[in-house]
Amino acid sequence: MGALKQYLDLFNSQRRAIDAGSAGALNAARDLAFEALQGRELPDTGVEGYEKTSIDELFSPDFGVNINRMQLPCDIAAAFKCGVPNVSSLLAVVVNDHFVPSATLLNNLPAGVTVMSLARAARERADEIARHYGTAASLQSPGTALNTLLAQDGVYVHVPAGVKVDRPIQLVNLSSTPVPMLTVRRVLIVLDEGAHLSVLSCDHTMRDSNIALNSQVIEVIAGPHSVFNLCDIEESAAGQSRYSQLYINAMEHSEINVGGMTLHCGTTRNEYRVNILGQRAHCQLAGMAIGSDSQHIDNSSDVTHSAPHATSRQLFKYVLDDQASGAFEGSIVVTPEAPFTEAYQSDRNILASSQARMHTKPQLLIYNDDVKCSHGATTGQLDEHALFYMQTRGIPREQARMMLMQAFMAEVVDTVSVDAIRDRLRYLVERRLAGFDASCSDCQSCK
Repeated sequence: MGALKQYLDLFNSQRRAIDAGSAGALNAARDLAFEALQGRELPDTGVEGYEKTSIDELFSPDFGVNINRMQLPCDIAAAFKCGVPNVSSLLAVVVNDHFVPSATLLNNLPAGVTVMSLARAARERADEIARHYGTAASLQSPGTALNTLLAQDGVYVHVPAGVKVDRPIQLVNLSSTPVPMLTVRRVLIVLDEGAHLSVLSCDHTMRDSNIALNSQVIEVIAGPHSVFNLCDIEESAAGQSRYSQLYINAMEHSEINVGGMTLHCGTTRNEYRVNILGQRAHCQLAGMAIGSDSQHIDNSSDVTHSAPHATSRQLFKYVLDDQASGAFEGSIVVTPEAPFTEAYQSDRNILASSQARMHTKPQLLIYNDDVKCSHGATTGQLDEHALFYMQTRGIPREQARMMLMQAFMAEVVDTVSVDAIRDRLRYLVERRLAGFDASCSDCQSCK
C-alpha cells in the first residue's frame, strides 16, 4: 500500500486523540474517508494525471503529525516580514493549521461575516458546517480522502447574502516545524447569494523549520450571483513540499477569479477542480510558476461545465531555470447538459537553461456540439534576437533576461482583480526574477 499504510495505521491507533482535537462534521467525515481509502494507493508517477509528480513519494517520509495539538514555537513577526505588505487587508495567521486572527480582522469584519477556526465553527455552528463540509471536495481523490481522514482544524469563512467585503481577507500560512512534520489543513469558504469576497493566501516558512509537507484542501461554495477572487502566493523554503487541492462549486451567474502564484518552493503540486453548476457562471483560472535550482512545480486543472451559457478561461505560464522541472496537465470537460459553453485553455512556458524540463498535457473532453472551446501549449526559450537587441541598447544581458521574463509573466499578473495585490505581486515577481530569496530579510520597505 506504499506511503498510505503508515497514515491508516496512525488513524487506527490514534482515532480518539484525532477526534478530541477537532469536532463535529470534521470527525463525522472520517469514517467515509477511511472507507474511500480501502484498497487504494496514493498516486505515483506514471498514473494518469500524475505523470511527473509522485504523491506517494511526497508522503513517504516518516513525518510527525501533531494530533495532540501541541503549541509549536513560532515568532510570527520574524517569519512574516514580507510577502505582500502594504496591502490594506483583514489579516489572519495560520500557524501550520492553528488559526490566529489579528485585531484588524476582529474589529473590521462587516456585520454577519465569519472568519474563524474551522474546528471552533464545527462546535459552535455544527449544522452550518455539516451542510457544506465535504460537498465540493471529492473523496475519489486519495489525497483529499487522506486530508479528510486526518484534518483537525483550518479556516472557515462565510459571507452572508448580499454582503460585499471591501477589503481582502489575507491568510498568512506559516510552516513552523521543529521536526519533520506533515501539516493537514482544511479551508471552507461559503458565499451566499450575491456575496462578494477577495482572499489573499500566502505560504511562508519559519527560518529554523525542518523538512515538512503541507497537505491542504480548500472548498469554495460560490452561491448564485456571488463574486469570489483568490490569489494564492507560495514563498516557502526549499525543504518544504506542498500538496494543495482547491475545489470550487460555482452556481448560476457567479464569477470566479483564481490565481495560483508559485514564487519559491521545494516540491509543489497544486490541483484546481472547478465545477460550473449554474448557467452563465464565469471562471478565470490563472497560474504562474518560477522555478530555479532543483525545484519542482506541478499544476493540474480540471474545469467541468455542467450548465449552459457558462464561460471559463485558463492561463498558465512557467519560467524554469537551472535544473528546475515543471508540469501542467489541464482539462476542460463539457457535459451534455452544457450547450453554449465557451471555454479556453492556454499553457505557455520558457526554459531559461538547457537543464530545465517541462511536461505539458492540455485536454478537451467535449460531449456537446454547440460549444466554443480551444486549448494549446507552447514551450520554448528566451528570444535571442530580443536579448541581442536589448544588449545593443546598453542593457546588460542578465538584466535583459530578467526584463523579458517579467514581461512574459505580466499577462498572468494582470489577471489579479484586486489592484493593490496585483501591484504588489508585480513587485514580488521582479524581485524573484532578480534572484532574491523568499525571506526578503533585506527588504527595508517591509520592516
